[in-house]
Amino acid sequence: MDAETFIQTYAISRKKTDSLKWDALEERYGSADLLPLWVADADFSTDEAVKQSLIKRVSEGAYGYTTRASDYVSSYQGWQNRHEGTKVRPEWLFFSTGVVQSLYDLIACFTEEQDKIMIQPPVYYPFFNSIRDQKRTLVETPLVNNQETYTMDFHQLEMLFQTQDIRLFILCSPHNPLGRVWTKEELVTFFTLCQTYNIRVISDEIHSDLIVFNNQFTSALTVAEELGFSNVIMCNSPSKTFNLAGLLQSHIWIPDETLRATFGEWSKRHRQTEISVLGQVAAKTAYQKSDEWHQAFLKVVEANYLLLKTTLQKELPSVKISPLQGTYLAWLNIEPLLKGETAQEFIQQKAKLAIDYGEWFSPDYRQYIRINLATTPENIEQAINQILLAAKQ
Repeated sequence: MDAETFIQTYAISRKKTDSLKWDALEERYGSADLLPLWVADADFSTDEAVKQSLIKRVSEGAYGYTTRASDYVSSYQGWQNRHEGTKVRPEWLFFSTGVVQSLYDLIACFTEEQDKIMIQPPVYYPFFNSIRDQKRTLVETPLVNNQETYTMDFHQLEMLFQTQDIRLFILCSPHNPLGRVWTKEELVTFFTLCQTYNIRVISDEIHSDLIVFNNQFTSALTVAEELGFSNVIMCNSPSKTFNLAGLLQSHIWIPDETLRATFGEWSKRHRQTEISVLGQVAAKTAYQKSDEWHQAFLKVVEANYLLLKTTLQKELPSVKISPLQGTYLAWLNIEPLLKGETAQEFIQQKAKLAIDYGEWFSPDYRQYIRINLATTPENIEQAINQILLAAKQ
């Protein structure tokens, strides 16, 4: 399926469907008259095969408690064998309602108040919230920005590992909002340091299936296994990949038996969460049958990114856009357009867009914005035109 066919088949209007992205603009931004390109979900229906599986399950009429499907993990492993190649085992899996909830739970389980937790800003803002909300101590090791290409500062990492009592590290892989896909070499260096200094790692890999422009994703689980490093937990979900966030289905993978036992005991006291009946049906079907849908979706993301990049390079060359390797999120430095205004004043009041502001990911990035590319080319073209018009005011 090509991108055009995908758009014709799966593009939908989400207005007046209680969509957070489209119907909460007044509440979140103070104005309903904005084009929403913010929260990270898609303006496309999930795969037809997934919809038919859900319809069949809904028609049964009973939605009581469920067990894990016997072929759930094998279906997921089949997907992995065809895509990233990450190896998992059934006993490693805990279900959760979302990766953010998983972060809160894992922090609560494996750290105490005032313990130090490290992140790499600019990074997904719930990382900050999950640490601060639970009265842990935030330690930051900012990524190095070299003309909008970002890398880890391994020297600073090692220095902080040596001098700070870091109890936990939250890795964003692929990185949100920067769109970086860490190379295997980078991850080997990172996890070797973590192994040397006994730093426990949670790897948020929710965007791992959204790899574009022939980049290659490597899971933390793969690198950790090769290094013999057991102190790692991986979180991911089908929610971004197949636009299923509202079905509340996500995974916590814990290879180490001792860590699993610790989390299992903690869960008995604090986390009596049941499995999402429909979430499991949708995810399992997608992992079994949605390869073509997935590949076409990525073609749309790539085309939207190139449309945004090439137009801005021609019309507003002073605006810098980070190379997109993974996710469907574009990261832009719009400082030359602001001319004394805030990003919010320019983007929201002039350009009439609802986006995620850079300062949400780090106070050092107030002149940046994040744009969601998981939408139709018409919406991206409209956003570009509104930015161009605002730049002339």
